[in-house]
Amino acid sequence: MIKMKHVLMLSALLVGSATASAGPADSIKLDVKMTVPPIRMTSDIVYDQTYNIMGRPIQLSMDVIQPYSPKPLPAVVFVTGGGFMDAPKTKFIGQRVDMARAGYVVASINYRVVPMVTFPGILEDVKTSIRYLRANAKKYGIDPTRIAVMGESAGGYLAAIAATTNGMKDFDKGPYLDQSSDVQAAVDFYGLSDLTKVGDDFSDEIKEAHKSPAIPEAMMVNGIPWQGGGSILSDLEKAKKANPITYISKNTPPFLIMYGDADNVVSPSQSTMLHKALLNKGIESTAYAVKGADHAGFLWYQPEIMDIVIKFLDEKLK
Repeated sequence: MIKMKHVLMLSALLVGSATASAGPADSIKLDVKMTVPPIRMTSDIVYDQTYNIMGRPIQLSMDVIQPYSPKPLPAVVFVTGGGFMDAPKTKFIGQRVDMARAGYVVASINYRVVPMVTFPGILEDVKTSIRYLRANAKKYGIDPTRIAVMGESAGGYLAAIAATTNGMKDFDKGPYLDQSSDVQAAVDFYGLSDLTKVGDDFSDEIKEAHKSPAIPEAMMVNGIPWQGGGSILSDLEKAKKANPITYISKNTPPFLIMYGDADNVVSPSQSTMLHKALLNKGIESTAYAVKGADHAGFLWYQPEIMDIVIKFLDEKLK
Protein backbone atom coordinates (compact mmCIF):
# COMPACT_ATOMS: atom_id res chain seq x y z
CA MET A 1 0.00 0.00 0.00
CA ILE A 2 2.85 2.35 0.89
CA LYS A 3 4.61 1.39 -2.33
CA MET A 4 1.51 2.16 -4.39
CA LYS A 5 1.20 5.56 -2.67
CA HIS A 6 4.78 6.39 -3.64
CA VAL A 7 4.05 5.46 -7.28
CA LEU A 8 0.99 7.72 -7.39
CA MET A 9 2.90 10.63 -5.85
CA LEU A 10 5.73 10.21 -8.37
CA SER A 11 3.22 10.16 -11.26
CA ALA A 12 1.62 13.36 -10.01
CA LEU A 13 5.01 15.08 -9.74
CA LEU A 14 5.93 14.05 -13.28
CA VAL A 15 2.61 15.34 -14.73
CA GLY A 16 2.96 18.60 -12.83
CA SER A 17 6.53 19.03 -14.04
CA ALA A 18 5.50 18.43 -17.69
CA THR A 19 2.63 20.93 -17.40
CA ALA A 20 4.83 23.58 -15.84
CA SER A 21 7.54 23.24 -18.49
CA ALA A 22 5.04 23.59 -21.34
CA GLY A 23 4.20 27.16 -20.37
CA PRO A 24 0.96 28.99 -21.22
CA ALA A 25 -0.89 27.94 -24.41
CA ASP A 26 -0.45 30.88 -26.78
CA SER A 27 -2.68 31.33 -29.85
CA ILE A 28 -0.94 31.28 -33.22
CA LYS A 29 -1.38 34.58 -34.99
CA LEU A 30 -2.70 34.20 -38.55
CA ASP A 31 -2.48 37.09 -41.00
CA VAL A 32 -5.15 36.58 -43.70
CA LYS A 33 -5.36 38.67 -46.87
CA MET A 34 -8.54 39.13 -48.95
CA THR A 35 -7.58 37.25 -52.13
CA VAL A 36 -10.84 35.52 -53.11
CA PRO A 37 -14.39 36.81 -52.71
CA PRO A 38 -17.10 35.08 -50.68
CA ILE A 39 -19.48 33.22 -52.98
CA ARG A 40 -23.06 32.05 -52.73
CA MET A 41 -25.11 29.66 -54.83
CA THR A 42 -28.78 29.94 -55.71
CA SER A 43 -30.18 26.67 -57.05
CA ASP A 44 -33.02 25.72 -59.38
CA ILE A 45 -33.72 29.16 -60.84
CA VAL A 46 -36.30 28.68 -63.60
CA TYR A 47 -35.14 30.41 -66.79
CA ASP A 48 -37.79 29.04 -69.16
CA GLN A 49 -41.04 27.11 -69.18
CA THR A 50 -41.24 25.31 -72.50
CA TYR A 51 -42.48 22.01 -73.96
CA ASN A 52 -40.97 18.65 -74.85
CA ILE A 53 -41.47 16.92 -78.18
CA MET A 54 -44.71 15.39 -76.89
CA GLY A 55 -46.13 18.84 -76.17
CA ARG A 56 -45.87 18.45 -72.41
CA PRO A 57 -44.70 21.42 -70.32
CA ILE A 58 -41.20 21.37 -68.89
CA GLN A 59 -39.29 23.78 -66.68
CA LEU A 60 -35.66 24.58 -67.43
CA SER A 61 -33.50 25.78 -64.58
CA MET A 62 -30.01 26.91 -63.63
CA ASP A 63 -27.78 27.10 -60.56
CA VAL A 64 -26.03 30.46 -60.20
CA ILE A 65 -22.81 30.90 -58.22
CA GLN A 66 -22.39 34.58 -57.47
CA PRO A 67 -19.22 36.07 -55.95
CA TYR A 68 -19.47 39.14 -53.75
CA SER A 69 -18.56 42.26 -55.72
CA PRO A 70 -19.48 45.94 -55.43
CA LYS A 71 -19.50 46.19 -59.23
CA PRO A 72 -20.94 44.01 -62.05
CA LEU A 73 -18.87 40.97 -63.01
CA PRO A 74 -18.48 38.98 -66.23
CA ALA A 75 -20.51 35.77 -66.42
CA VAL A 76 -20.02 32.23 -67.68
CA VAL A 77 -22.90 30.02 -68.82
CA PHE A 78 -21.78 26.45 -68.13
CA VAL A 79 -23.38 23.64 -70.17
CA THR A 80 -22.83 20.14 -68.80
CA GLY A 81 -22.57 17.05 -70.96
CA GLY A 82 -24.61 13.88 -70.86
CA GLY A 83 -24.55 12.39 -74.33
CA PHE A 84 -27.55 14.53 -75.38
CA MET A 85 -29.62 12.27 -73.10
CA ASP A 86 -28.94 13.88 -69.73
CA ALA A 87 -28.23 17.43 -68.55
CA PRO A 88 -27.10 17.28 -64.91
CA LYS A 89 -26.40 20.91 -64.02
CA THR A 90 -24.71 19.83 -60.76
CA LYS A 91 -21.63 18.50 -62.59
CA PHE A 92 -18.21 20.21 -62.49
CA ILE A 93 -19.01 22.00 -59.23
CA GLY A 94 -15.31 22.35 -58.37
CA GLN A 95 -14.50 24.02 -61.67
CA ARG A 96 -17.50 26.33 -61.36
CA VAL A 97 -16.41 27.36 -57.88
CA ASP A 98 -12.90 28.03 -59.22
CA MET A 99 -14.33 30.41 -61.82
CA ALA A 100 -16.55 32.13 -59.26
CA ARG A 101 -13.61 32.67 -56.93
CA ALA A 102 -11.73 34.14 -59.89
CA GLY A 103 -14.46 36.78 -60.21
CA TYR A 104 -17.12 35.31 -62.50
CA VAL A 105 -20.84 34.79 -62.02
CA VAL A 106 -21.31 31.18 -63.13
CA ALA A 107 -24.66 29.78 -64.25
CA SER A 108 -24.87 26.02 -64.81
CA ILE A 109 -27.95 25.09 -66.83
CA ASN A 110 -30.05 22.10 -67.66
CA TYR A 111 -31.76 21.81 -71.03
CA ARG A 112 -34.11 19.53 -72.93
CA VAL A 113 -32.55 16.20 -73.91
CA VAL A 114 -33.06 13.32 -76.33
CA PRO A 115 -35.52 11.73 -76.96
CA MET A 116 -37.75 14.61 -75.87
CA VAL A 117 -36.09 17.24 -78.04
CA THR A 118 -34.46 17.54 -81.44
CA PHE A 119 -32.24 20.16 -82.99
CA PRO A 120 -32.57 23.15 -82.90
CA GLY A 121 -34.64 23.00 -79.69
CA ILE A 122 -31.63 21.93 -77.65
CA LEU A 123 -29.64 24.96 -78.89
CA GLU A 124 -32.59 27.30 -78.34
CA ASP A 125 -32.50 26.38 -74.64
CA VAL A 126 -28.87 27.47 -74.28
CA LYS A 127 -29.56 30.75 -76.04
CA THR A 128 -32.61 31.37 -73.85
CA SER A 129 -30.45 30.93 -70.74
CA ILE A 130 -28.02 33.57 -72.03
CA ARG A 131 -30.85 36.00 -72.74
CA TYR A 132 -32.30 35.31 -69.28
CA LEU A 133 -29.03 36.31 -67.62
CA ARG A 134 -28.87 39.52 -69.64
CA ALA A 135 -32.47 40.34 -68.75
CA ASN A 136 -31.63 39.77 -65.07
CA ALA A 137 -28.10 41.14 -65.12
CA LYS A 138 -28.68 43.60 -62.29
CA LYS A 139 -30.22 40.91 -60.06
CA TYR A 140 -27.17 38.64 -60.39
CA GLY A 141 -24.50 41.34 -60.53
CA ILE A 142 -23.59 40.64 -64.16
CA ASP A 143 -22.05 42.90 -66.75
CA PRO A 144 -24.24 41.98 -69.77
CA THR A 145 -21.50 42.99 -72.23
CA ARG A 146 -19.17 40.26 -70.91
CA ILE A 147 -20.66 36.77 -71.11
CA ALA A 148 -18.89 33.55 -72.09
CA VAL A 149 -20.27 30.09 -72.75
CA MET A 150 -18.47 26.92 -71.66
CA GLY A 151 -19.34 23.26 -71.92
CA GLU A 152 -18.02 19.71 -71.85
CA SER A 153 -18.83 16.82 -74.20
CA ALA A 154 -22.40 17.37 -75.48
CA GLY A 155 -22.24 20.63 -73.52
CA GLY A 156 -19.03 21.50 -75.38
CA TYR A 157 -20.89 20.98 -78.63
CA LEU A 158 -23.70 23.25 -77.42
CA ALA A 159 -21.24 25.89 -76.23
CA ALA A 160 -19.52 25.80 -79.61
CA ILE A 161 -22.68 26.08 -81.69
CA ALA A 162 -24.11 28.77 -79.40
CA ALA A 163 -20.94 30.78 -80.05
CA THR A 164 -20.61 30.16 -83.78
CA THR A 165 -24.22 31.29 -84.29
CA ASN A 166 -23.49 34.71 -82.77
CA GLY A 167 -25.34 37.39 -84.70
CA MET A 168 -28.04 35.02 -85.96
CA LYS A 169 -31.66 35.29 -84.88
CA ASP A 170 -32.76 31.92 -86.30
CA PHE A 171 -32.22 30.11 -82.99
CA ASP A 172 -33.60 32.79 -80.67
CA LYS A 173 -36.98 31.42 -79.61
CA GLY A 174 -38.96 31.84 -76.42
CA PRO A 175 -38.77 34.60 -73.79
CA TYR A 176 -36.45 37.63 -73.42
CA LEU A 177 -36.24 38.23 -77.16
CA ASP A 178 -35.35 41.86 -76.48
CA GLN A 179 -31.98 40.55 -75.24
CA SER A 180 -29.04 39.24 -77.27
CA SER A 181 -27.87 35.63 -77.01
CA ASP A 182 -24.39 36.51 -78.33
CA VAL A 183 -21.36 35.57 -76.25
CA GLN A 184 -17.94 37.19 -76.06
CA ALA A 185 -15.88 34.01 -75.57
CA ALA A 186 -16.31 30.23 -75.78
CA VAL A 187 -14.68 27.30 -73.99
CA ASP A 188 -15.20 23.85 -75.53
CA PHE A 189 -14.08 20.72 -73.65
CA TYR A 190 -13.99 17.67 -75.98
CA GLY A 191 -17.20 18.62 -77.80
CA LEU A 192 -18.57 17.53 -81.17
CA SER A 193 -18.12 19.73 -84.23
CA ASP A 194 -19.23 17.49 -87.13
CA LEU A 195 -21.96 15.06 -86.08
CA THR A 196 -21.32 12.80 -89.07
CA LYS A 197 -17.74 12.02 -87.98
CA VAL A 198 -17.94 11.51 -84.20
CA GLY A 199 -16.35 8.03 -84.33
CA ASP A 200 -13.82 8.64 -87.10
CA ASP A 201 -10.71 8.08 -84.96
CA PHE A 202 -11.88 4.74 -83.62
CA SER A 203 -12.30 1.13 -84.76
CA ASP A 204 -14.48 0.04 -87.66
CA GLU A 205 -16.90 -1.43 -85.13
CA ILE A 206 -17.37 1.94 -83.41
CA LYS A 207 -17.65 3.74 -86.73
CA GLU A 208 -20.41 1.33 -87.69
CA ALA A 209 -22.19 1.94 -84.36
CA HIS A 210 -22.30 5.66 -85.11
CA LYS A 211 -24.31 4.87 -88.25
CA SER A 212 -27.17 3.58 -86.10
CA PRO A 213 -30.39 5.64 -85.98
CA ALA A 214 -30.40 4.98 -82.22
CA ILE A 215 -27.07 6.73 -81.56
CA PRO A 216 -27.64 9.97 -79.56
CA GLU A 217 -26.43 12.43 -82.20
CA ALA A 218 -28.73 10.81 -84.77
CA MET A 219 -31.75 11.04 -82.46
CA MET A 220 -30.86 14.63 -81.62
CA VAL A 221 -31.01 15.57 -85.31
CA ASN A 222 -33.55 13.15 -86.79
CA GLY A 223 -35.69 12.01 -83.85
CA ILE A 224 -36.20 8.54 -82.44
CA PRO A 225 -35.94 5.55 -84.84
CA TRP A 226 -39.42 4.15 -84.20
CA GLN A 227 -40.95 7.48 -85.17
CA GLY A 228 -39.19 7.90 -88.50
CA GLY A 229 -35.73 8.99 -87.34
CA GLY A 230 -32.78 7.84 -89.40
CA SER A 231 -29.03 7.59 -88.98
CA ILE A 232 -26.95 10.75 -88.86
CA LEU A 233 -25.91 9.98 -92.46
CA SER A 234 -29.50 9.65 -93.71
CA ASP A 235 -29.91 13.41 -94.22
CA LEU A 236 -26.54 15.12 -94.63
CA GLU A 237 -28.06 18.56 -95.15
CA LYS A 238 -29.96 18.29 -91.89
CA ALA A 239 -26.81 17.12 -90.10
CA LYS A 240 -24.84 20.01 -91.56
CA LYS A 241 -27.34 22.49 -90.11
CA ALA A 242 -26.64 21.05 -86.65
CA ASN A 243 -22.84 21.36 -86.91
CA PRO A 244 -20.96 24.21 -85.17
CA ILE A 245 -18.44 24.44 -88.02
CA THR A 246 -21.25 25.35 -90.43
CA TYR A 247 -21.86 28.75 -88.84
CA ILE A 248 -18.39 30.21 -88.22
CA SER A 249 -18.41 33.86 -89.24
CA LYS A 250 -16.89 37.22 -88.41
CA ASN A 251 -19.29 37.34 -85.43
CA THR A 252 -17.78 34.20 -83.85
CA PRO A 253 -15.91 35.02 -80.60
CA PRO A 254 -12.48 33.71 -79.49
CA PHE A 255 -12.37 30.01 -78.61
CA LEU A 256 -10.46 27.90 -76.12
CA ILE A 257 -10.63 24.21 -77.08
CA MET A 258 -9.36 21.39 -74.85
CA TYR A 259 -9.53 17.66 -75.51
CA GLY A 260 -7.87 14.45 -74.36
CA ASP A 261 -5.56 12.59 -76.70
CA ALA A 262 -6.90 9.34 -75.17
CA ASP A 263 -10.60 10.20 -75.57
CA ASN A 264 -12.51 6.99 -76.33
CA VAL A 265 -16.00 8.50 -76.71
CA VAL A 266 -15.65 11.55 -78.97
CA SER A 267 -12.90 11.46 -81.60
CA PRO A 268 -10.10 13.94 -80.77
CA SER A 269 -10.27 15.04 -84.41
CA GLN A 270 -13.63 16.66 -83.60
CA SER A 271 -11.73 19.27 -81.58
CA THR A 272 -8.87 19.74 -84.04
CA MET A 273 -11.40 20.06 -86.88
CA LEU A 274 -13.16 22.93 -85.13
CA HIS A 275 -9.86 24.58 -84.20
CA LYS A 276 -8.64 24.53 -87.82
CA ALA A 277 -12.01 25.71 -89.16
CA LEU A 278 -11.96 28.69 -86.80
CA LEU A 279 -8.41 29.65 -87.75
CA ASN A 280 -9.21 29.30 -91.45
CA LYS A 281 -12.01 31.86 -91.00
CA GLY A 282 -9.70 34.24 -89.13
CA ILE A 283 -11.21 33.54 -85.69
CA GLU A 284 -8.92 33.39 -82.68
CA SER A 285 -8.66 29.85 -81.35
CA THR A 286 -6.31 28.10 -78.95
CA ALA A 287 -6.36 24.31 -78.66
CA TYR A 288 -4.81 22.05 -76.01
CA ALA A 289 -4.44 18.27 -76.23
CA VAL A 290 -4.28 16.92 -72.69
CA LYS A 291 -1.87 13.97 -72.58
CA GLY A 292 -3.45 10.74 -71.44
CA ALA A 293 -6.85 12.32 -70.76
CA ASP A 294 -9.90 10.29 -71.64
CA HIS A 295 -13.47 11.49 -71.97
CA ALA A 296 -14.53 13.38 -68.80
CA GLY A 297 -11.95 11.48 -66.74
CA PHE A 298 -10.10 12.53 -63.59
CA LEU A 299 -7.45 14.62 -65.39
CA TRP A 300 -10.15 17.18 -66.26
CA TYR A 301 -10.54 17.93 -62.54
CA GLN A 302 -6.92 18.98 -62.04
CA PRO A 303 -6.01 22.62 -61.27
CA GLU A 304 -3.80 22.99 -64.35
CA ILE A 305 -6.91 22.76 -66.54
CA MET A 306 -8.83 25.52 -64.79
CA ASP A 307 -5.73 27.71 -64.61
CA ILE A 308 -5.74 27.77 -68.42
CA VAL A 309 -9.49 28.37 -68.60
CA ILE A 310 -9.43 31.26 -66.12
CA LYS A 311 -6.44 32.87 -67.83
CA PHE A 312 -8.33 32.71 -71.15
CA LEU A 313 -11.49 34.18 -69.61
CA ASP A 314 -9.49 36.94 -67.93
CA GLU A 315 -7.89 37.88 -71.25
CA LYS A 316 -11.20 37.99 -73.11
CA LEU A 317 -13.64 39.30 -70.50
CA LYS A 318 -11.67 41.45 -68.05
